[in-house]
Amino acid sequence: MRTGNEPVTARSPLRLRFGLAVWGFLCTAAGTAAFAVAGRVGWAVACGVLALVTALDLTLIARHIRQGAHYQPGRDVPPYEPVKEDEPKG
Repeated sequence: MRTGNEPVTARSPLRLRFGLAVWGFLCTAAGTAAFAVAGRVGWAVACGVLALVTALDLTLIARHIRQGAHYQPGRDVPPYEPVKEDEPKG
């Protein structure tokens, strides 16, 4: 259940995600090459498919980074609407 406007003000660490995707791509590419050299065709194909998936992810992340920053609140703005306490009537 959603309790506020988190999706509206959510921030995504794209550069961290990009770095992790690069690391994943390097590992899967190395795995593909190693399994191909070792003659393990099934494992090489599996790593190759994962390398393609990570390459697609890298492409999408790079596209999001190139789109530039959209509205994001500053660090002093909480990611939800603050609860407004009722003022005393009187």
